[in-house]
Amino acid sequence: MLAVAICTMVLSLNTGTIWLSPITIVQTLFGFGDADAAMVLFDYRLPRILVCALAGIGLAVSGSILQGISRNSLADPGILGLHAGASCGLIVFITFFRSLEDPLALFIPLFTFAGGTIAALLIFLLAYNRQTGLQPVRMILVGIAVTAGFSAISLFFSLRLDEDTYSFTSRWLVGSVWGRDWENVYALFPWVTIFTCYSLWRARILDAFSLGDERAIGIGVALQRERLWLLLSAVALSSASVAMVGGVGFIGLVAPHLAKRLVGSTAKYQIPVAALIGLIILAAADMIGRTLFLPNSIPAGVIVAAVGAPYFLFLLVKAKS
Repeated sequence: MLAVAICTMVLSLNTGTIWLSPITIVQTLFGFGDADAAMVLFDYRLPRILVCALAGIGLAVSGSILQGISRNSLADPGILGLHAGASCGLIVFITFFRSLEDPLALFIPLFTFAGGTIAALLIFLLAYNRQTGLQPVRMILVGIAVTAGFSAISLFFSLRLDEDTYSFTSRWLVGSVWGRDWENVYALFPWVTIFTCYSLWRARILDAFSLGDERAIGIGVALQRERLWLLLSAVALSSASVAMVGGVGFIGLVAPHLAKRLVGSTAKYQIPVAALIGLIILAAADMIGRTLFLPNSIPAGVIVAAVGAPYFLFLLVKAKS
């Protein structure tokens, strides 16, 4: 899977409006390429691909955590409303503070994290039952309601933007990664690194959640505290990723499922494989979207949704049967 991820990123570096051969890419990466190749690689493609890679990892790990703590195989940051909350936080940032292209964009994840946290708290409070814990069906229903509410707030604030900013924001909301640069990489990297490492560190706790609340408590798990910290980690990963690539859905749903089919449900194996699958999906979607329909480009979120939506319906039918 790591080899597939590396090949996907290298192929993405090759393709585009200007084609670069693998040899040219290697030479340019080590400082032996010409000025034009260096500009294309370092100013445009490499930061964009790294943002896709980091965001794909963040969304996939977030989905793995949510499915683990809720014991709900259909849990996903987008379906549960975390993306809508994070998007609302970003719209608030754009409306009252700065644009996405400002140096203060490094602080955008803080606003999206605040929005995602509020959405998570609403979901937890409305879906939690003291007797039965987090109910899967109620979580999805509450997530739909939370998504609708935050989407309405985002639309209200969007109407206050000027035409150019609104157009850019609309493209961003559907999952466009056009125009991402090194500042976005620097802003996203610490969030994904820290909280992915934390989820791996608490992998055995995620395995304990699969036993049920009573058994998890019986083997010494501080249930509410661990669930809260893991939930905040999922929100942080999802919100930071949404801040940089927009509302890309279904990666948090599809990647954990494919990982479970490959290595089983043990969290310490499933989380790293899901992260690599998320990286591959988003990097491949971005590559397809910007090369298949040249000179036009399609947002990566549209490509992911085209693949993820049928898979989600398949999971619903399978769960019903």
